[in-house]
Amino acid sequence: MAHTALVAPGVTSTRLPLLDVLRGAAILGTLMTNVWIFASPGSERAVLNGGLHAPDPLADPSAANIAESVFRFLADGKFLSLLTILFGVGLAIQYDSAARRGEPWPGRYPRRAAFLFLEGTVHFVLVFAWDVLMGYAVTALLVARLTARSEKVRRAAMWTAGGLHLALVGLVTLGDLAAADAGPGAPDPAAVRLYAHGGYLDQISFRLDNAPALRVEPVFTFGLLVFLFLLGGRLYRAGAFGASARGRRIRVRMTAWGLGLGLPLGAAAALGGPDFFVLGRYGIAPLVAVGYIGLVGCALDRFRVPGAGALGSVGRTALSCYVGQNLLCMLLCYGIGLGLTGRLAGSGPWWVMGLWAGVGLVLVTASRLWLRRFERGPLEAVQHWALSPRPARGPRP
Repeated sequence: MAHTALVAPGVTSTRLPLLDVLRGAAILGTLMTNVWIFASPGSERAVLNGGLHAPDPLADPSAANIAESVFRFLADGKFLSLLTILFGVGLAIQYDSAARRGEPWPGRYPRRAAFLFLEGTVHFVLVFAWDVLMGYAVTALLVARLTARSEKVRRAAMWTAGGLHLALVGLVTLGDLAAADAGPGAPDPAAVRLYAHGGYLDQISFRLDNAPALRVEPVFTFGLLVFLFLLGGRLYRAGAFGASARGRRIRVRMTAWGLGLGLPLGAAAALGGPDFFVLGRYGIAPLVAVGYIGLVGCALDRFRVPGAGALGSVGRTALSCYVGQNLLCMLLCYGIGLGLTGRLAGSGPWWVMGLWAGVGLVLVTASRLWLRRFERGPLEAVQHWALSPRPARGPRP
């Protein structure tokens, strides 16, 4: 049975290996952005004060600033968009699987989306405020119904959602340009103390008390989520992830358009300063994500890529690795664990990039070892057990 990204991926003969590699890249790529949240004084609260803004390499062209800027530019918004596209691919695969078996659609899928929402809620409360699972679950309920409609309806919905999202991004960007340039806000002293010295229950209470502000991203990007879900389904139906000659041609075009157009536009937005942050992360990054899909696919088409198998293992345990990487960063960075953020504050970006590499290595190693013995990752196995139909009980004798 095929499964969506971040949903337990059972092993089948029709599995598309490229999707596993892309999922693995998307999971480790989202950590390239999230690791800066964990490593910022004030952590989850700091995002609302501009904590995701990279330094300006033009104002200070030091090696540390250039390295941090490039690292963050390559990741910010791109891998999150990639993960969203792959979730749409998985949804289309599930629809096709149900159609082949003659099952009604969406059938039991709303239960899967509800369970994903529950998982996201637990993740938000206990681990990480900027969770993506809750937004994916809500979007999936709408897109699941659109998936069963005609291509004309899906195309109209996709471009309408994308157009509305770009209009919103444009309005926000114009508002940022018109506003007085105050620059990133200073870290909130209370939030800095909370994550450096506060208890775990205090952090949970903070997330619950500030849930509306901390849940604003999936609301703001709902149109983008719908667009990328439907785009993923459209790419899947076009054969973009298959091993055919048609698939290879599509991947070449995705690379050319996504990177050839997206990278220069993204670089211009990044160098333009904080006023163009929303445009870069939520407007241009999805285009680069399409290029990343094409680039990874083209590389796998032509070469034996070192590490592809490792990425595939992470992709097959995507939900476990997504939650696991945030849990590890929480324990390493916050005061309830090793408190690296407080200890290394002001020491430069190198330790943060090293933290990303170290956590990524742990995830790769753990996923490969786990899959030697088990078919599914630990959280995927729980999800599969919870959502599998229960056999009907016969009458008692």
